[in-house]
Amino acid sequence: MSKDLAAQLHAVQREILARRPEHSIDPSLDRIRALVTLLGDPQRAYPVIHITGTNGKTSTARMTEALLRARGLRTGLFTSPHLSAIGERICVDGVPLDAERFIAAYQEIKPYLDLVDSTQPTRLSFFEVFVGMAFAVFADAPVDVAVIEVGMGGTWDNTNVADGIVAVVTPISIDHARYLGNTVQAIATDKAGIIKPGAVAVLAQQPAEAAEPLLLRAAEVGATVAREGLEFGVLSRELAVGGQQLSIRGLLGDYQDLYLPLFGAHQAGNAACALAAVEAFAGAAPAEAGQPEPLDLDMVRRAFAGVTSPGRLEVVRRSPVVLVDAAHNPAGMAASVAAIEEAFTFTDLIAILAVASDKDVPAILDQLEPVASRLVVTRNSSDRSMDVSKLADLAVAAFGQDRVTEAARLDDAIEIAVALADEAAGPDAGAAADAGVLITGSVITAGDARVLLGRGDPPSAHGSGS
Repeated sequence: MSKDLAAQLHAVQREILARRPEHSIDPSLDRIRALVTLLGDPQRAYPVIHITGTNGKTSTARMTEALLRARGLRTGLFTSPHLSAIGERICVDGVPLDAERFIAAYQEIKPYLDLVDSTQPTRLSFFEVFVGMAFAVFADAPVDVAVIEVGMGGTWDNTNVADGIVAVVTPISIDHARYLGNTVQAIATDKAGIIKPGAVAVLAQQPAEAAEPLLLRAAEVGATVAREGLEFGVLSRELAVGGQQLSIRGLLGDYQDLYLPLFGAHQAGNAACALAAVEAFAGAAPAEAGQPEPLDLDMVRRAFAGVTSPGRLEVVRRSPVVLVDAAHNPAGMAASVAAIEEAFTFTDLIAILAVASDKDVPAILDQLEPVASRLVVTRNSSDRSMDVSKLADLAVAAFGQDRVTEAARLDDAIEIAVALADEAAGPDAGAAADAGVLITGSVITAGDARVLLGRGDPPSAHGSGS
């Protein structure tokens, strides 16, 4: 990238990031509706698969998009938050926008941003700008289908100006309680808002208090319901090198011997939801002979085998093994811990934790404590990151004083944790695999760690992050 192009990109990113951050919620669709109306409602130019839930949204979106692309469709993918570069959020055919296209996309909609800002009581936020950019980029491409992940919730999320012909709801638990409610039922009621009339609602396995409002919403709008564990689901799974081998019952048939290079039962469930979503999308256009046929098995195998989900129990280093994971709430941490216990044979695991100050940190620590022999607490690059000393106090209450170490910066924490892992492994280099490092607590923590360990570009900036 030339210096001039880099300077232009930096200026555009700085301008976008100067807006209200996405974690500062003003629950209204007025501004985004005004924007997309001026843009000619680009979100209506292509069918949408809309994805919400508490955990697993991004991985499910990536798998869904990979399956669609494997079918020969041109895809748009919108996910959030990003790991390191904000351009990661908008992808066409699986590739993030390059600098030139990112700059052009922003400049094309900027006059409309200014107009909306001048007519609304509150300026468009960082996230609203990105949603508008994504919708416009996908219409310009043009894409055959867009996979859209909500930012937060559902009913009032800015992405909800799009009407998904398939609505996917991944597992729901308590997170963002300040905005969505402090009960699973309240959160599910909000997230159910993405289920639109005539859509297919693909529902991951849910607690009863989440299932009720989701099913009620589907009945109210006449949506077809497909439930994990009933209409579709994982038939079997077993560990494989670098991931797991799955058999999945879909909506249109059974799919055997699928290799998924991701760890954990939660990722198997995400894969089942992604497959059902693509089957539902394919079934929207009935086959000539009547009932739609199952997806091509070889295509499904190729798509899943090529899936990546950076920052989700990602191995970024070996000897010692270093895992980076974006778990940022108690349910997410529980899923990650279960996957670690299943897929790895660590005798000692040194965990590094940097987490946002508005999270249920004691509950996160309770999930992490049984699997981590030592904990290094630190902070990430976000101004929302919990103060290290406060995090240390909470960690000591869960782990005990002798198992907790403080580090002012994430790079220092990584150095400390790797040294502790090497010490735990002992002088025999062959035993190094028995000690590992887990870096977790936030998407931003995962992104920062990937950069420090050479797996990502330096952060352009963070609009927010979980």
